[in-house]
Amino acid sequence: MKFHISIILTLITVLTCTQLLVAQSPTRVGTTAGNFLELGYDPKGIAMGDAVVSTVSDLSSVYWNPAGLASMTGNEVYFTYQDWLVDTYTFFAGAGFVAPDLGTFAISVLGINYGEMEVTTLELQEGTGENFTPTDIAVNLSYGRKLTPWFGFGATVKYIHSSIYHLSADAFAIDLGVNISTSFLAPSGTNADGMKIGMALLNYGTRLQYGGLDLMRSVDISPDEAGNYKDVKVEFKTDSWELPLVFRVGVSVTPIVQTNHKLTLSADALHANNNNESVNLGAEYAFNFPGTAKIFLRGGYRGVFLESSEFGPTLGIGFQLQIAKQNGLQFDYAYRDIGILGYSNILGFSFLF
Repeated sequence: MKFHISIILTLITVLTCTQLLVAQSPTRVGTTAGNFLELGYDPKGIAMGDAVVSTVSDLSSVYWNPAGLASMTGNEVYFTYQDWLVDTYTFFAGAGFVAPDLGTFAISVLGINYGEMEVTTLELQEGTGENFTPTDIAVNLSYGRKLTPWFGFGATVKYIHSSIYHLSADAFAIDLGVNISTSFLAPSGTNADGMKIGMALLNYGTRLQYGGLDLMRSVDISPDEAGNYKDVKVEFKTDSWELPLVFRVGVSVTPIVQTNHKLTLSADALHANNNNESVNLGAEYAFNFPGTAKIFLRGGYRGVFLESSEFGPTLGIGFQLQIAKQNGLQFDYAYRDIGILGYSNILGFSFLF
């Protein structure tokens, strides 16, 4: 019975991925706001080319697929830092707690700091002497739980805030995800080592619309009529913009599962409302020193079939040190190529307890 279910789920996933690639629609690049939500904040996932929707099982699931929280076996605190483009940087900080018989709860914040900029006007194009720092952040509350040993689900509710000088915009969104474990292609014949299927719908929510003091002006609403109209206060109304809605579906297999060695191969297909469909590919090799430490080597490629993409190969490494039976420290690093824009380095540190 389990074998038939595995075959059916695999066929559904393959057909879905194929449909996503065939259904190439006109690109909508530049038609959404809050695109910092698409950058990637976890060095483990970034090193695997962002192809981790079916493999995540730690606190990074908050970003990739909240259903991965259901597979956490212990509590975790996690921090990441990424040097992004033109003196900007991204950050992630979060904590996850496993409640027996209830599931996993997590709280986190992620965002991007664009660095300090000078205020300029048409009259003072060399600067007014003032400075400002634009920022985008998202505060997340997440939950994940396994309904059966082979099926888990998760959800994230997020508050999104964007600020530019005296302007700001706010939005709310949710992420929904599921993970399915099968015994298909499992070297050991168990669900733990078999094909895994993951699906996530990310950033489904309200629109971002900027407002604030910088849109206030004094206008003469009747310049051709007598009367004191010249100092009437008006506020310009900006357009509202959709969030970057992304649907991810992916599969992963572990062709090598031994006491000291484990190899994971994964592929994700993406359908976004602001770009063409694409595929991400990833791999992770784990070498285990039982009871002491683990070493991870990762690689991947982001944006296969994506037109005019500057993304490409990714690489990474990780170290996990076991301090006690339930306690540990993990350090992760990722490097990704961004074409003519250069490259970025991503660092992550987590405490497991």
